[in-house]
Amino acid sequence: MSANNNQKNSKVSKAKSSIAKPIESDPEDSRFVSKNRSFNLKRVIVKIGSSLLTNNGKGLDRTAIYEWASQIAKLHNEGKEVILVSSGAVAEGLVRMGLDERPKKLEALQACAAIGQMGLIETWSSALIQSGVRSAQILLTHDDLSNRERYLNTANTLHKLLAWRVLPVINENDTITVDEIKFGDNDTLGAMAAAMVSADLYIILTDQDGVFTDNPRENPNAKMIRQERAMADYLFDIAGEGGKLGSGGMLTKIRAGRLAAMGGCPTVIANGSLDKVITRIVEGEPVGTLLQTNQADKIIARKQWLAAHLRMAGTLFIDSGAVHAITVQGKSLLPVGVVDIHGDFDEGDVVAVVDETTKERIAVGQVNFSSEEARRVARKRTQSFDKILGESEERVVMIHRDDMAILNK
Repeated sequence: MSANNNQKNSKVSKAKSSIAKPIESDPEDSRFVSKNRSFNLKRVIVKIGSSLLTNNGKGLDRTAIYEWASQIAKLHNEGKEVILVSSGAVAEGLVRMGLDERPKKLEALQACAAIGQMGLIETWSSALIQSGVRSAQILLTHDDLSNRERYLNTANTLHKLLAWRVLPVINENDTITVDEIKFGDNDTLGAMAAAMVSADLYIILTDQDGVFTDNPRENPNAKMIRQERAMADYLFDIAGEGGKLGSGGMLTKIRAGRLAAMGGCPTVIANGSLDKVITRIVEGEPVGTLLQTNQADKIIARKQWLAAHLRMAGTLFIDSGAVHAITVQGKSLLPVGVVDIHGDFDEGDVVAVVDETTKERIAVGQVNFSSEEARRVARKRTQSFDKILGESEERVVMIHRDDMAILNK
């Protein structure tokens, strides 16, 4: 990392999330106004949820899948790069096994996923090839995207498939994940894929028309939010919970929109049952809810992406002075404040930052040194780095403040 990058002077605040304000239903409010959208699209991520794919648990809805595949193929054949994120393996497994609801035990969920994945990928492959599109299956876990080497390998594979004009179909590898490393929903997986390949648009298809001011199933006066910043805090307060088949709900879709915003990717949340819904969204029709992003939001969203990591590559223990510097003063973490290092990690990995006195995890961030280098520069002043590392050294901070998320502050 260059000295210039290390001297970023971002004015991003560490303020706590604001309390949600009541939403006005003024028809002139731009959040509720339906107007055409303009997207400059080269690369699109499309995520389709379990309830849609399985017709609310009745088994794979092959008619719907073939229709979505036709719309996706149209984009592909127009020269756009498309990545599909498909749920439905567990739900299809439930149907094949004659189960009425999602099991609670992990081994049962994994078994259902193994059973259902066979039919899911076979159906997508047949539907896409009918429109002349070759496809490939990619199964991922959170561990694959939190480990630097595996993250880069996954990104390289996706880029090669897109270069070969093969459409990747991504799903979480539910058959091997455990509670500590599960994404928990494919909305998040799709958002991380969007950031990984620098997508221009993330489309989440669900069984709701979009994000509403209240639960539209219970409140007939609920209004649909046509467009809003992905970082708007009040969205979390109005988001609903998931149904019996899916593991998501509107809450995870709002979170996913924020994660996609990390890479500057806007998100559209729309009803997948609408006629030609994917085509209409891409052509700019104001379907569903558009979660927008801007440059200022990208750093905030990046911090949330860091905070979302469930598995750390290592741990940095820091002294009280460093704790004060990063939590109160909003400064970067310097090597001089690091007193101990656990784990083996590479430069760029996500690590935990722990108060040596209280043993409390206070932050997570992307480290600028490998674990071996970090041990050599810990408790040292930056002036000595060239001599310690034996090279002209431009790195001066352990974790830059823009690459660090403060927890519970």
